[in-house]
Amino acid sequence: MIITIGRQLGSGGLEIGRLLAEQLNLAFYDKELLTEAARHSGICPECFVANDEQAKHSFGGVGIFGMRFPFIGDGNTSYNSMLSGDNLFLIQSETITKLAEDERGAVFVGRCADYVLRERNDVISIFITANKEDRIKRLCERKGYKETEAREMMHKTDKQRSAYYDYYASREWGVASSYDICINSSLLGIEGTVEAIINIVNKK
Repeated sequence: MIITIGRQLGSGGLEIGRLLAEQLNLAFYDKELLTEAARHSGICPECFVANDEQAKHSFGGVGIFGMRFPFIGDGNTSYNSMLSGDNLFLIQSETITKLAEDERGAVFVGRCADYVLRERNDVISIFITANKEDRIKRLCERKGYKETEAREMMHKTDKQRSAYYDYYASREWGVASSYDICINSSLLGIEGTVEAIINIVNKK
């Protein structure tokens, strides 16, 4: 079983994903995926972090703040070509595909995993949303933001995730037709949402 989760910032999607993995005994990948992609490719993790869920098509050979990130390997591969956003996405996608072959099954959060694994018949794609007030409250409590900061971060992050998903998946981020299940976590709470998803998944 493979579960992929798209989520609005502050919706509790990450926590829901972790709980699903724990209760269904599945592997879990959020930012861990970036580490795996770096390990498999020999490119340092900072490159994947800088490109994470952002539609950057090229670094132009230069990393964050003008730093040039080194390879972990022997450096024989073309640096400029490997650091384009499209190539990093391809490497990350290959990593997702490999990890999905684990017989345990897995939960993948974000990174267009639903699109990458679209040819598999054991994938259930989920999108988690929540009421704006609940999202703001969660961000203020978990991240220590002020309300205005939480609103700004929600807008910025959701915009980035949408642009990333729309570009690489050629689908609309957060739109019901792009997923198998869309659920508002404000309705049942985090644990109630997890329980509802498990009930649906077990009927497939």
